[in-house]
Amino acid sequence: MAASMDALWMLPVLLLLPVLFWTSSTFVFYFKKCFYVAYMMLLALIAIPICILKSGGRDIENMRVIRFLVRHVKYFLGLRYEISGWQHLQAEGPYVIISNHQSSLDVLGMMEILPDRCTMIAKKELIWAGTVGMICWLGGIVFINRKKTSDAKTVMGDAAKTVLADQIRLWVFPEGTRNQKGDLLPFKKGAFHLAIQAQVPIIPIVFSSYNNFYKRKEKEFNSGTITLKVLPKIETKGLTGEDVTSLSEQSYGSMRSAFLELSGQPPQSNGPSNH
Repeated sequence: MAASMDALWMLPVLLLLPVLFWTSSTFVFYFKKCFYVAYMMLLALIAIPICILKSGGRDIENMRVIRFLVRHVKYFLGLRYEISGWQHLQAEGPYVIISNHQSSLDVLGMMEILPDRCTMIAKKELIWAGTVGMICWLGGIVFINRKKTSDAKTVMGDAAKTVLADQIRLWVFPEGTRNQKGDLLPFKKGAFHLAIQAQVPIIPIVFSSYNNFYKRKEKEFNSGTITLKVLPKIETKGLTGEDVTSLSEQSYGSMRSAFLELSGQPPQSNGPSNH
């Protein structure tokens, strides 16, 4: 009897869901956001024992497992990706990837084009994000304390040595934080110090604006297409610490031009990078 009563209570809720999907963009926004977080937690829970059995613990090769498990998530959210400049990622050996950073959805774009032996640099707080934090650690992600400049510089210096010693690639978000303002924030210098210390090329990748389908303030999360444009690599061989600013400005200029082009905005004068 109790079971049948529960079923009767659930019936109006189940009937209400489609109505809310059709009539309330705010409901769709929160539903998709909650689904995305919960589903990524579930995928991480599945990936953790696989990675431990496969690699025995923390290992950059675990990123292959993560990439495989995550690449279908876009379909549930109604997202499509168009990729140009793929050939620029076929470079041999280690390099540093830099890209703009708009939201946690960037992870889905990363998994579309993540090269082998590539991991990322992420904020230290991420390690406490439940199963997602654990799988990030197992995937060899380098955690950085953004609030302590001295710690960040030490981590970047150690990362440069790891890039060379283990022949890995690192993905960095030089804006340092998420940004959905329709332009690029000034770049922080860590990624450029890293690339010059390791004497490895930089490969810029630009995500088109999410504003046509995802608006956090307006609580909109529709289906949409994201363009990823891989730009030609920028060499750092022979550069020194004195060239960090010019390297940062060169990278910022090319990425900002590509972002404005992908977003259908007219070119503007390049903004400064942070020192």
